[in-house]
Amino acid sequence: MNREYWEARYQSGDMPWEKGAPSPGLVDFLAAHPDLPRGSVCVPGCGTGHDVRAWAQAGFDAWGFDIAPSAVRLTRERSTAAGLVVHCQLADFLSDPPPQPFDWIFEHTLFCAINPSDRDKYVQAVLRWLKPDGQYLAVNYLIPEKEGPPFGTTKEEQWERFSPHFDLLEQWVPRSYPNRTGLELMSWWRRK
Repeated sequence: MNREYWEARYQSGDMPWEKGAPSPGLVDFLAAHPDLPRGSVCVPGCGTGHDVRAWAQAGFDAWGFDIAPSAVRLTRERSTAAGLVVHCQLADFLSDPPPQPFDWIFEHTLFCAINPSDRDKYVQAVLRWLKPDGQYLAVNYLIPEKEGPPFGTTKEEQWERFSPHFDLLEQWVPRSYPNRTGLELMSWWRRK
């Protein structure tokens, strides 16, 4: 799945992932941790920017990246309309260099949107875009789907891929959108 594939999904309005609000798990995480040190946060695969805006509202230097030009445009337009300052750029998280190293990376089911054959590249991208001692917060989709996107993952796969490079601080089943209740896993990692 390339830029043209995702852009066509936006152009046609075929966006079942667009829920009109930030990830409920992220909303709860930010509310539960008001004393987190503020810094820069990268939201790869930001879509229309709901999660980017949630980080910005919480006082972070929020950056959104997406492979689809329409997603970047919508994030910018909606953020401006909300009176929030966010940075949003067209980028392929898996292959492009970061504009800077980030204190945080937050992703909501991007891992499950990419082809499973690219998951090693995904882990390397997280390492490339994140500062040493940076924090990686992820909401993954625990579904059995092999024909995606979305492509499912498991708690075991997450551990196998990320534990060599990160310390797991906490892991839980977050509050989710109604059609995903009990199907998401939220993991908070710190880079070793």
